[in-house]
Amino acid sequence: MPPPTPSRRIEVLGRRGPRFEDVLTPAALTFLARLDSAFEERRLDLLTDRRHRADRMASGSRLDFPRATSAVRSAPNWRVAPAGPGLADRRVEITGPPERAVAVGALTSGAQVWVADFEDATSPLWENVIAGQLTLLDAVEQRIAFTPPDGTEDLQNQQAPRLATIMVRPRGWHMDEAHLTVHGRAVSASLVDFGLYFFHCAQRQIDAGSGPYFYLPKLENRHEARLWNDVFVLAQDLLGIPQGTIRAAALIETVPAAFEMEEILYELRAHSAGLNAGRWDYLFSLLKTYSYCTDFLLPDRAAVTMNAPFMRRYAELLVRTCHRRGAHAIGGMVTHVPGADRVTNLGALARTRIDAEREAAEGFDGAWVAHPAQVPVCRESFDGVLGARPHQIDDGATPADVQASDLLSVRRNVVSPAPEGIRTNIAVALRYFESWLRGHGALELGGLVEDTATAEIARVQLWQWLRHRLITRETLLDLLDAECDALTGEHPDALVAGARDVLERTVLSRELPAFFTIDAYSRHLVRHREAAS
Repeated sequence: MPPPTPSRRIEVLGRRGPRFEDVLTPAALTFLARLDSAFEERRLDLLTDRRHRADRMASGSRLDFPRATSAVRSAPNWRVAPAGPGLADRRVEITGPPERAVAVGALTSGAQVWVADFEDATSPLWENVIAGQLTLLDAVEQRIAFTPPDGTEDLQNQQAPRLATIMVRPRGWHMDEAHLTVHGRAVSASLVDFGLYFFHCAQRQIDAGSGPYFYLPKLENRHEARLWNDVFVLAQDLLGIPQGTIRAAALIETVPAAFEMEEILYELRAHSAGLNAGRWDYLFSLLKTYSYCTDFLLPDRAAVTMNAPFMRRYAELLVRTCHRRGAHAIGGMVTHVPGADRVTNLGALARTRIDAEREAAEGFDGAWVAHPAQVPVCRESFDGVLGARPHQIDDGATPADVQASDLLSVRRNVVSPAPEGIRTNIAVALRYFESWLRGHGALELGGLVEDTATAEIARVQLWQWLRHRLITRETLLDLLDAECDALTGEHPDALVAGARDVLERTVLSRELPAFFTIDAYSRHLVRHREAAS
């Protein structure tokens, strides 16, 4: 693929902060412009395809495994590339926003991998986006320092056997970065997050014996995976990095992607780092995809575990698909996190152990955690199955006997939700939106870590309950009034009006918005008035 020459330059509209010039260099912006020139039209076409597919689902269509790619699924011999340096053993992956203190805790936690998450765990304030890139650059060069209450620590002084391998999770194809524009058009947030990290850190990671590694969010099909693969090919060519150096794991966190797991691996095979069972986003996608159908009404998210038959089949399909093709299968994340008291800690770690032991027994090669205290618990659970082996890839290569109906057999639940369930969803969505507007992408609430995915589940369920007349608009607004008053009482300076606006626009709308982040970002987080030339 010949490198295209950009005919337009990228304009920086976001405010300049300390050291932002270390990231937003002329050469880095030229690199982004080349990616934008090559791939923006395809990205927009794929987003149009998403909308058309969503319309078909709303009209009663059902997903199925595509006939056009049956040859890919039946071919016995193709396999993905071998694991990149530092990615053979991934029994514990810790995920969190690319913040400096989080980076130190994650990199020295004893986990094999740190997933630096620009997607679900980061509020896409301009300052967060560029500060996150600075964090990654400094982490790669091992010059991060932060000041805890008892003094200063840095990566070079941490007593850990090894630093975790970094994998970056960019924002999804649906998001724009409005503070970087080409002739007034926002640049893809995916290309910004990928491109800035790759430009500044790819060669540094290679020189350090690792590599540029990524997690790809919100993919819906093989065409979106192919777009990422073409981005990788061009990016490696532009920087003179050997083809196949990049490794990327795809999160199977949308229902359409569950029907194309093998095809996604195939498209990424030269750069693949396996698949991940993004369970909370997957539930959100299931609710969203079939939001107009009463057969897909689910109870409270806590009641829908990985032991639900349709979730077990999803996990089985993912593990079998990955291992058949020589790829890692990584499990999802438990939302219970250690808290300030002993009882909360014990409960959270017990839930972590239960989930990790189940996933290790099901054949997964590792799992996600959200807190350093969960790392040893998860590691012990996988140690008990793996022993000295790095993974379970060689344990089974037979195809999974999973039918389309197995993935879509959701037990019907048309009983009106209890007032407590409605109130809980309002409280979670409202508080998360408020936190997100203030620039925080992850929120601990009642012993659970809430991120974009769990907030999306809450607001889509509220929309569904209204749509199917299981609750009234008046009931929802009365409970919302009460939660707004409670949040104001807890935090007088809270951005209650903005959070309420996001909730009402995404819950009370006639049509279900695909993501709350798209409208909320443009209405509340884009700050061109602060722009610097």
